[in-house]
Amino acid sequence: MKIIRPKAFTAERAWGALDIANMHGITTRLHWTDKPYKWHINDGEEVFVVLDGQVTMHYKQEGSEQQALLETGDIFYASIGTEHVAHPIGEARILVIEQEGSV
Repeated sequence: MKIIRPKAFTAERAWGALDIANMHGITTRLHWTDKPYKWHINDGEEVFVVLDGQVTMHYKQEGSEQQALLETGDIFYASIGTEHVAHPIGEARILVIEQEGSV
């Protein structure tokens, strides 16, 4: 049993994470960041939930770069093969649900 208060979570480095659960190879992690990640494609699907802050999500669709502003409570779903990168605006706390070992 855990109670997690995302607004209180920080990490020593950008994209540092608190492991919450691993359910049959699907991980749930809370990330803190104040810096962009890197362009990547996950090994499977990814659910990305902004719990605190704002994030500009850049993604490629049909070879063209797009972006969307995600605010607290917004969810980004990356299907298999979706190339994307998250750019926080200031500090952000993000819940990520994905296949264990994914980038």
